[in-house]
Amino acid sequence: MGHDQGVEDLDRFLAVRGRDLLRVASLLTGSQESGEDLLQAALERLLRRRGHIDGDPEGYLRRTMYNLAADGWRRQAVWRSKLVLLRVRDAAAVRDDTAQVDQRDALVRLLVQLPPRQRAVLVLRYWEQRTESEIAALLGCSEAAVKAAAVRGLRRLRELAGRGQAGGRGCHQLVATERSGKV
Repeated sequence: MGHDQGVEDLDRFLAVRGRDLLRVASLLTGSQESGEDLLQAALERLLRRRGHIDGDPEGYLRRTMYNLAADGWRRQAVWRSKLVLLRVRDAAAVRDDTAQVDQRDALVRLLVQLPPRQRAVLVLRYWEQRTESEIAALLGCSEAAVKAAAVRGLRRLRELAGRGQAGGRGCHQLVATERSGKV
């Protein structure tokens, strides 16, 4: 049987049985589009194995469609089980992220009220975890100036936070939670 004869036989077969096969494929997958994809995948496999199939290809094609559909169901079941886990994690993360954004916003609102040097020292010290000598080198000042700026900055943050501008939380608590990554 030549290549052209095989294509003609397949065309005749699909003209007669194609509609029924597509209906079965659509029922197996749940939609017309997915059914078309399933039937096409099964036909591709049929064409690759055409020389090894004796007689009517419908049995092979139906068996291939059922196996491909079952593989799809298994993949969907695995994906759905993972999706449930992701949804649970996402729901918790949204609540945590909201609180984190609120805390960070309160702290940033306090920080912008500090003079630039104090703000720079506190950011470098507590967020970037730099040492006093590293900060001094970055800012071009002495370690004593860094220590003084940190003390004055923290004192000013305490005053600002004490006035209720940080939601009633102390600045050490805000800085500590920000540093620990819990904010």
